[in-house]
Parts: sequence; structure tokens; C-alpha cells
Amino acid sequence: MSEPKRAIIIGATSGIGLAVARQLSRKGWQIGIAGRRQQLLQEIQRQDLNIVATQCIDVTSEDAVEGLKTLIGKTGGMDLYFHSSGIGYQNPLLDFEKEMNTVQTNAVGFTRMVLTAFKYYQEHSEIKGHIAVISSIAGTKGLGAAPSYSSTKRYVNHYLECLVQLSHIKGMKNLTISDIRPGFVRTPLLKDGGDYPFQLDVEKVAAEIIRGLEKKKSIITVDWKYRIIVFFWRLVPRWIWVRMNVVNKKKLIEK
Repeated sequence: MSEPKRAIIIGATSGIGLAVARQLSRKGWQIGIAGRRQQLLQEIQRQDLNIVATQCIDVTSEDAVEGLKTLIGKTGGMDLYFHSSGIGYQNPLLDFEKEMNTVQTNAVGFTRMVLTAFKYYQEHSEIKGHIAVISSIAGTKGLGAAPSYSSTKRYVNHYLECLVQLSHIKGMKNLTISDIRPGFVRTPLLKDGGDYPFQLDVEKVAAEIIRGLEKKKSIITVDWKYRIIVFFWRLVPRWIWVRMNVVNKKKLIEK
């Protein structure tokens, strides 16, 4: 009997990260979860026997790298690194703190953690590894109402593409990298009462993500409605796009 696969999920205390953790658990995976709230992590672990380890990790902290290494050790290895840690706001007033917090989490924190996962698989060529990251369709076009959110998601898209190329340069045939781009997902964090279009059920989103990961897809856009939207808005010329009022809610999305 083969050993169960092991997944490390960063940002697993709510939303997509939690849904993916639970669904992978039901498929027999052993899961190590991380987030900033230790008590909540422990509560989630008590509810699911396949969640075998927890670690309190803040991706914006320099000690997050050691935290990830510790969690990998507790879990007994890492076949899948799943990054679901991110924040975002609509910020048309350009509140400095919101902009910088978003950059620190979505760009600096993301880079810190994914770089660590990449090096782990580079050092463990015997493992067929997988790095999967929640980005957003917001990374495919600039959104003036949410500058740092949209820009950091574009950074994630671009950085992952670079890592895919780098893995081929290095001959890392053991590694798959997936960029996951959901639209608006119905979670408790969509709490500003805005009328967000085409809201997606988080459990259905998690199921579609897992199907994409099983097929080793490089880009997973969730769901079909957003695939159509992204296709068409990419056709809009820049000079028209920058004059459009695409979003006008007070807050974008937190994940």
C-alpha cells in the first residue's frame, strides 16, 4: 500500500485554503496547515484527523521560512505546496497602509514562501512536487480601484511563469507549478455588502481547483464564466481600458 500524499496549505484557516484542505483530506491526503491564528488552526485540526500538523505562520515575517520548514517536518514531507495567503482592498483613496500591507503580503510574503517551496523540490528531486498558488483574474488587467491588489496579483502571475521556465532550465522534471485564478468567491471575507457579480461557491471552487491540480494544469481560471470574461477583457485596447470604471465598490476582496 502506497503512502498517502502530503500537502502543506498556507492560509488554511478560512476561504479557499480551508475548503481545499478539507477536500484533500477526504481524498486521503495528510495535511499540514498554516495561518496566523494558532487557536483556529488547532480547532480545525481537532475536526479532521487527516490534518496532521499545524504551524502559526505570518508570511510577512522573516521567520516564516523556518516556520514552513518546521511544518514540512511535522507533516512528514510535502508533495503539494498550496499557497492561499493573500489580502486585498479596493483603495481608490490610496490609503498608504493598505497599499503597503497588500504588497508585503501578496508580493513579498508570497515570494518568501514560494521560493522556499521551490528550493525544497530542487533539493528533493525524488519527490514529484507541485506548487499551487491562488492568484486572481485581477492580475490579468490593471484595476484602478485596487492598485496594489491588482498589481501584486500580476506579479504573482509573472513570477510563477518565470519559475516554470526556470524549472525547465534546471531540468526539474519532478516539479509542476499551477497559477490558480479565481473570480469573486463567496466567503465570509466578502463582507462589505457589495453586489459582487457572479459570486462563486467556495466548495465548488475548491473542487474545480483540485480537478485542475490532478490534471497538472499550469493555469486554472475558476470558473467558466470568468474564463469568458478574461478572454474578452484582454481584447480591450489599453487606451479604452484605462478610461473604464470597472469596479466601484469600497473594498475588493480579501483571501
